[in-house]
Amino acid sequence: MKRTSLLNQRFVNRFVAYLAICMLLPLFSGCIPSYKFNGSAINYDIYKTINISDFPIRAALVYPPLQQTFENKLLDTVTRQTRLQEVDGNSDLEMTGEITGYSLSPQAVGEDAYATETRLTITVRVKYTDTKNPANNVDQSFSAYRQFSSTLMLTDVQDDLCNEICTELVDLIFNATLGNW
Repeated sequence: MKRTSLLNQRFVNRFVAYLAICMLLPLFSGCIPSYKFNGSAINYDIYKTINISDFPIRAALVYPPLQQTFENKLLDTVTRQTRLQEVDGNSDLEMTGEITGYSLSPQAVGEDAYATETRLTITVRVKYTDTKNPANNVDQSFSAYRQFSSTLMLTDVQDDLCNEICTELVDLIFNATLGNW
């Protein structure tokens, strides 16, 4: 009889402790700050417009769809994560640049001395101008890459790789300019 009541008492104690934790957890969760790492740190009372110019390809190796892919991703990110109005001509913020690099390089070498992995690297030079506060200006190059098996043809993976790389580049550029990280 004692063993049964002892087991019941342990069960009740654990159940009460579990219930107490469940009831107190919502109280403490309001004390934990939450941070959002997408979006911008822009004062919309000061900044209302942005001019994003074309980013022509100036690389030695040219993949024509790259320019449009990059520009669309950049414009889409700025319009989704800010309230800035994109305009042509004079604006509060300006973003210009060019695609300066599109290169392939062997990465891993197999037993037969042939490359088993190839790296596609894209580099973009960005000039970001803040007409209200020149201290925020940025003139910087950004690079990103993806590796793929050398058994694959570049033409078979090029679109997917360029999309992935452009997404990463746009995130880097956004955070260095409008994100104000």
